[in-house]
Amino acid sequence: MKTRVLMVCLGNICRSPLAEGILKSKVDPQKVFVDSAATSDYHIGHSPDERSVAIAKKNELDITSQQGRQFSAGDFDDFDKIYVMDMSNYKDVISLARNEEDKKKVALILNEIFPGENVEVPDPYHGGNDGFSRVYEMLNDACEVIAKKI
Repeated sequence: MKTRVLMVCLGNICRSPLAEGILKSKVDPQKVFVDSAATSDYHIGHSPDERSVAIAKKNELDITSQQGRQFSAGDFDDFDKIYVMDMSNYKDVISLARNEEDKKKVALILNEIFPGENVEVPDPYHGGNDGFSRVYEMLNDACEVIAKKI
């Protein structure tokens, strides 16, 4: 049985596609399925932001086949672990939880490297390219820990 991991951010075009691509590069695809989603409906069907694509490519990852989709309550049934990028995403996902079992699946991704500190992955969308580099490094560090745990 595959472990199923979902990465969630606001638009599913910047942070969560990077997190999906990074984690996929660190795990055995026969054992782990990784996907990503948005809490909003702003970018359904869209490709990742060109700046996320560029930083992924710079790190030898190809995320161009990903398409934005919106998180739904059904994702609690389909995934074992749901990593969110910030507290706003956390609240949005938890608001759709149907029970305590659903809630236990949700965690801030950076709590993997800063346990219990609730550090957020900043949204680089409105900033420059250096924001995407910082986000990549944070997510890479967190995904390294996640890959070892799986």
